[in-house]
Amino acid sequence: QAAWCELPSRALLVLTSQRGVQMYESDGSTMVFWHALDVPELPAAHSVFARGIAAAGGRFICVGTSFGAVLVFDIPPKGTNVTLSEVLEQHRDPITDIAAEQGRAPDGAGDLVTADDSGTLCLWSTGEEFTLLGKIPGSGSTCSSVALWNGIVAAGYGNGQIRLWEAGSGRIRAQVSAHARWIYALDLAPLTGKLLSGAEDSFVHVWKLSRNPDTDDIEIQHCHAECVTDTQVCGARFCDPAGDTFAVTGYDLSEILCYGPA
Repeated sequence: QAAWCELPSRALLVLTSQRGVQMYESDGSTMVFWHALDVPELPAAHSVFARGIAAAGGRFICVGTSFGAVLVFDIPPKGTNVTLSEVLEQHRDPITDIAAEQGRAPDGAGDLVTADDSGTLCLWSTGEEFTLLGKIPGSGSTCSSVALWNGIVAAGYGNGQIRLWEAGSGRIRAQVSAHARWIYALDLAPLTGKLLSGAEDSFVHVWKLSRNPDTDDIEIQHCHAECVTDTQVCGARFCDPAGDTFAVTGYDLSEILCYGPA
């Protein structure tokens, strides 16, 4: 995986692989840090990799591993003195995705969510030490992608469902059978609460998340759908903070398709 991690003091390009974690200056010109994964003496059937990247807490970058651990790196305002400050060990299965709060979290809500292959979600509060606020057990389907916005956790699953949870209480608030196949990508537009989902069924959907001001209920509304013909969508991202444009790619596709207002 690859992701730009934007911290208040700097932006870094973070790459994960079967060997470890690489961090570069945002233009890719200089490698800032390299962290190799420890390879335990496991049978060959157990692959080792890092997966799931998120900037959190203003100065940290979190990266998941196939061991179920989340590595927390403390990033200096400049220079290469990156340190591994903490390892979060609450997951028993490989990490699939990590997301940080992109809006304004309600009081008591976590500002980081981690997901794994069993579908388990962990909600964290970041700080000098990361605090586990709650754990949402899996239900037999992999949680392949997560997003976090205004105290709402949006999670996409291998069975094609999108579920919305409260980041404070861990309660489920909505569930949508969004796709016919495995969901591979979720992305959130922080300015508007638009949610983008892409899946193996060749479809990309745009949804709108909101809170009812009278009841505080979490609501989800379908806004738009695109079919990328004969393509298993494996990547989808908004191109702007309002979610007016988005880009999509798929397996065996050497192109990135961009969609915008007509």
